[in-house]
Amino acid sequence: MRREDSARVSTRRQYLRISAGALASLSFAPAARAALTTAPEPSRSKAPISFQLGLASYTLRNFDLDRTLAMTKRVGLERICLKSMHLPLDSTPEAITAATEKVKAAGLVLYGGGVISMKNEREVEQALAYAKAVGMQTITAAPVPDVLQALDQHVKKHDITVAIHNHGPGDRYFPTPQSVYDAVKSLDHRIGLCIDIGHTVRVGADLLGSVRSCGDRLFDLHIKDVTAATPQGKGTPVGRGIIDFPALVRALIEVKFKGVAAFEYEEQPDDPLPGLAESVGYLKGVIAAI
Repeated sequence: MRREDSARVSTRRQYLRISAGALASLSFAPAARAALTTAPEPSRSKAPISFQLGLASYTLRNFDLDRTLAMTKRVGLERICLKSMHLPLDSTPEAITAATEKVKAAGLVLYGGGVISMKNEREVEQALAYAKAVGMQTITAAPVPDVLQALDQHVKKHDITVAIHNHGPGDRYFPTPQSVYDAVKSLDHRIGLCIDIGHTVRVGADLLGSVRSCGDRLFDLHIKDVTAATPQGKGTPVGRGIIDFPALVRALIEVKFKGVAAFEYEEQPDDPLPGLAESVGYLKGVIAAI
């Protein structure tokens, strides 16, 4: 056999081994197989992916900031939204500096904070002043309707984007993305939505329709998967549940979503890394295929 023929055979064998390994790694997840068959061929996609992937640090709520940053890096994410257990709302300037330096040293971007509850104007002011002091771009918030007018004024003052989070079944104020949109559409353009895709599906709302109808106010996204489109649906690693992630990615491209799609994996709080890593890997594979 000539040298060039031998090289081609060797390369083909390597490719087949890599392909077989990749397919085997997806065999555990039925949704992953569906993604391979439903995603369009890369050459057919014209629109670029304009959003980034990140982590909602509530995922790692049982770990301190140092371990949270290390695990975020380990799963290949570069942006993080810190919950108050990792950077308390009443942090001193020294504590804020120490935390932000840790994030920077880890090679991560601290893009936001939350979810932050807002039950009165004092809490609105505290949350936005906190975000400004930390250098956050976005607050993911859970306000009561009575504070929306105050929120409108403080957003103008601090120039912080606020993404109101829908919490699905059991949320008396904002169970669906549309309920958020209807409440904020007349307010300052910096007040919009964080669509929690799991809660949206569990409450029975149209996820893809919500992304499209609320796209001009969609600033943040919480990524998770669920086992059923009912209030009884449970969280599960992305790709194992019922959410159609290829269709979701296409819808985000369609509305030109420019925010962060942040993983919020709430299961196994004492050992979340395997499920989180599986979720990140699956979604990155879907995005690569599209």
